[in-house]
Amino acid sequence: MTTADLDVLLSMGFEQARAEIAAKKTGNLQQALDWLEANQDKSLEELQAQNQASAEDEDEDTTGANIPSGETAKSLVCNECGKKFRNHDQATFHATKTDHQDFSESTDEIAPLTEEEKKARLEELRQKLAAKRAVQSEAEKETAKRNEQIRMKATKDSQELKEELQRKERIKEAERKKQEKIADAEAKKRIKAKIEADKAERKRKEEEAKALREGRAPQAPVVAPAAPLSALGGSSASGSSAATARLRIQTKQKGNLMKTYPSETTLFEVAHAVEEETGVPVQSFQINFPRKTFEAGVDFGLTLKEAGFVPSAAIIAN
Repeated sequence: MTTADLDVLLSMGFEQARAEIAAKKTGNLQQALDWLEANQDKSLEELQAQNQASAEDEDEDTTGANIPSGETAKSLVCNECGKKFRNHDQATFHATKTDHQDFSESTDEIAPLTEEEKKARLEELRQKLAAKRAVQSEAEKETAKRNEQIRMKATKDSQELKEELQRKERIKEAERKKQEKIADAEAKKRIKAKIEADKAERKRKEEEAKALREGRAPQAPVVAPAAPLSALGGSSASGSSAATARLRIQTKQKGNLMKTYPSETTLFEVAHAVEEETGVPVQSFQINFPRKTFEAGVDFGLTLKEAGFVPSAAIIAN
């Protein structure tokens, strides 16, 4: 391998030390490139150590028995494929690539390449190198494309899962709001019925007081319609105290309010009734014995019976 070939290797970006070892171990530019590619993963120190060991083995090798007496070996021949090599390093490189082990010396001299042959060989090597780089580039593009497809699929699956969870949450929220509206409507019906019953009761008492002042017998009481009593979950006509709660509600606006409600009436309904009379929303109810507070949004779903207000209780509206 000539100095020009070594310069070509250096111009292609190879380290000088690696290029010199490749030039020594091979016979031409093609073999040098093959050797550099085969040993690209080895460190420079490892290559130098192998080169030193190979040189020592070559010095100790006695091959004079393979040629006639008085002649000098000018090349090596692979007896398995017939290929000839200029030196021991080229034969070793061939053995590494082909696993051929049977070599012998020859007196045939291998003619050096002409300048035209060198140029043609160099162009061939450059084309092969370009083709190899093109294949590697296409492989890298294909790998990147597959990775992008995997990433996009994972993103799509994640987005679909997220949208499905959001859809289920919307359904749950819509169902919850629907139930709240139904409960609010029923509570308003019960409250309205109770307010009407209270109005009728106040009117009856006013009529009785008026009749007593005028010295005449009061009129017979008007029986309340069955529907409002049923809506309030009231007791039977016997007026059992176990089915009602008598409340003394202390307010800041109108003092004490005396009320009687069915035991199944909720604290929310009582709060709404108090708000109707005082004009101020009720945030909590409080009892002193035992001291306890019932907060809006937390405890107002309890019935009077569940809150312990049956048969009677004194509470403070805040």
